[in-house]
Amino acid sequence: MNQEHPRAGAGVVLVDLRHADAAARHGAVREAREQTQLSGSPRFLVVDDAVELVHHQLLYEQLFAYGPARVLCLAVGAPDEPWLRRPPALRPPNTGVLWIPDPCAGSRDAEDGRRAAALRPLTELLAESAVFDAVLTALGDVVHGTAVPAVRVVEHDLTEEAATRAWRQAIEGLVGQDVPPPALVADGAAVAGGDAVPAELAPLLGQSVPRSVSGRAWLLPDGPAALQHQRCDEALRDAVDGMERIRGAAGLYTPAVREVDLPARLEVLSHTLAEYRDTIAGALTDGGGDRLRPDQRSRLLKRGIELPETTEVSRAGVGPGLRHYAERLLGRKLPLRSVAARFAALADRSAPAGSAARLARLDEICPARAVAELAVPVPFMVWGAQYAEAALAFVVAAVAGLWPGVGWVSGPLTGLAGAGLVLLMLRHRPNRSYDGRIDGGGSARTGLRVLAGLLGGVAGAAVGQLVGLPLVAGIAALVLALTALAVFSVHEWTVSVDRWWAETDAQFAVGALSGLDELLAETVVHDWLFADARYHCSDGARGVAQLVRSLADTADERLIASAGANAAPQDLPAAQAVADSWSWDNWGDSAADDDWLGGHGPRGAPEPEPDLEPDAAKAATVPDEAPRAPEPGTYSDPPWLERERGDGGSRLVDTLVADLAHGVLMILGGRWAAIERDPATVPAGSLCESMDELLDEEHQRLLRDGAAAPPPFVPEPEMRPGAAELLGVSADHAGRLLGADQPDRAIALCRPEHRRLLSKDPLAERTLRFAPLAMRRGAEPDAARDGWHSPAEDVLWTPGGRHAGVLRLVPLRADTVRNVRTEEGEAP
Repeated sequence: MNQEHPRAGAGVVLVDLRHADAAARHGAVREAREQTQLSGSPRFLVVDDAVELVHHQLLYEQLFAYGPARVLCLAVGAPDEPWLRRPPALRPPNTGVLWIPDPCAGSRDAEDGRRAAALRPLTELLAESAVFDAVLTALGDVVHGTAVPAVRVVEHDLTEEAATRAWRQAIEGLVGQDVPPPALVADGAAVAGGDAVPAELAPLLGQSVPRSVSGRAWLLPDGPAALQHQRCDEALRDAVDGMERIRGAAGLYTPAVREVDLPARLEVLSHTLAEYRDTIAGALTDGGGDRLRPDQRSRLLKRGIELPETTEVSRAGVGPGLRHYAERLLGRKLPLRSVAARFAALADRSAPAGSAARLARLDEICPARAVAELAVPVPFMVWGAQYAEAALAFVVAAVAGLWPGVGWVSGPLTGLAGAGLVLLMLRHRPNRSYDGRIDGGGSARTGLRVLAGLLGGVAGAAVGQLVGLPLVAGIAALVLALTALAVFSVHEWTVSVDRWWAETDAQFAVGALSGLDELLAETVVHDWLFADARYHCSDGARGVAQLVRSLADTADERLIASAGANAAPQDLPAAQAVADSWSWDNWGDSAADDDWLGGHGPRGAPEPEPDLEPDAAKAATVPDEAPRAPEPGTYSDPPWLERERGDGGSRLVDTLVADLAHGVLMILGGRWAAIERDPATVPAGSLCESMDELLDEEHQRLLRDGAAAPPPFVPEPEMRPGAAELLGVSADHAGRLLGADQPDRAIALCRPEHRRLLSKDPLAERTLRFAPLAMRRGAEPDAARDGWHSPAEDVLWTPGGRHAGVLRLVPLRADTVRNVRTEEGEAP
């Protein structure tokens, strides 16, 4: 015998004292008390035979053995004598008796099985804590604390098919499908907010640097690395400064080129950059590994690299960050497999690869070959368009030869002077050191230019002689020609030096030096300072991914098992076939209905009677004598019960998925401390057991009231959808039944011959109107919604359940209840 009913309300323990031997009854009471030892004032709903109340005096006393308790007794059946005998233990105010002579209210076609089944809705209603307390309080105002109930109930429920379909869809929505891991970004990026990792984890992905270490210099001022960086920076500035000094007229017409000695400066730049590069490469090698050891810190310090402590990103913040991320993803009702994929991606991204892995990037930023080539001189070429420069030499020489007479000499000499300036450029080429140790060589095209200059000079002299320009004009023409020659030569020199500088790729050193600094900063932050936090984050994220995936597998297994059970019920064992026959469409046979409190309920299989005699037990095993499940519709509803079944509302599946997601958060919430400490120590089996319990609880909520009552771990229960959106039924009927202006149509649960035992005083009656809170949520704030018509102000809104209606307590006549103070009780 089991006191727990699958549709029982929270906080009420059901005890059935019928159809069992004395030992089983005492065991049931003892087990019920053990279940409530930690409760301050437990509630017991006891179902007993009306003729056995006095004989069970000791059982009722045992319910109070460990302290105060509240007991509501359903005394079922009519005794032979016209009165009800009650033991002293059932006196008010902490106890009350509802005498139910006939659960079918005197219906002529009522059989034993139907009467037993008719108790189910009433017991489910009284198992609601709010209804239990209200009835017990009302019985305290009734004579003897005993009354016959008169009820009118509307039952809202889902069809079997709708409940099965909604449960399958909810599990599928919770689990989801295996998907590729998405690209993870930090908060604030231009993506959906739910896909962004929390701010406390973003630095571990290499996407940001905390303010406390941003822009920090990682080199000790007097350390080897800092000195090498300083020398490299100075050599780079010297090389750039020298190039600026020689690229103009000073480089062509003065000895500035020799004073600058640009090849030697480039050689120094190559040497210092190579030294700094080797230092960075050595540091990356020294600091390799998942985590930085003390000896590695010591070697880095010898190189002049300082690693400060930072508290802004540490192992302590990883656990809360992972929890925040999980809560955000599950709060968005993201499927479990998608959540697991995101945590797996987070584990891969945050896993420290070690600084040695950055050596390949070091070669990309600053290749050793490119550094060495800085010291190798590049040939110097005097650049210019050959035919354009020849034409220019011809024009300049011709202008210089316009001086009559003198032009025969000045014109050709000016043409030769242009060629001489080209030779001067080759002599002052910037790729040759002062001592001649380094010389990259040079070349220029001068032949065509010399020929053009000579021809231009002769042509100009001939024109000047024919025209006969004045002396002043001839002198002016010569000065103009020499000035143009000097200016054009400086321009050609500057262009040639610039092109040579570009070919030396000296600007590479600028990018290489800054790139090495950035690489060092990234390495220090993400590979050394955050190494422990990244390692812990990767381990934790991978552990969470495995745990979430195990929860998804558990739910998947439940779904597969459920689908198999629904697909082939004929293949189930005989007991399971009987269980499948239980439903609210067929009330079951009398033997099964007598055991409806045996832990199975409307959708469970009945247990065999524990007190069968040996012969009876042997007879029960004979296949031909075994009871068979009745055909659907064997019994009709009791006259006081009206049932309305829905096919599921628009928000039923979403509500179930949200409940399960919050339940998963609750399961993980109890393991976060272990996950933060060491994810490998968290056994997935314990979570799977909790997941099974969560699925069982939520499935029972679905079967009990269509998930109208929110679980205790759901936030904002007042925002839960109403009955219409969950069950797909209208609250119109219940609204009219509970209206203050509606006539009392409650039906007393007794036969006509029992009515003379009831009190005729209408003022002595107590009436209770009740309805699930989900109906009220479905009807407000619009009073006309779902046909809800102004319910009475005294309606008791129950947090759960699926019954709405009226319960009227009709007192018995004063002489009908007899308190029997002495009666021989049962021995344990």
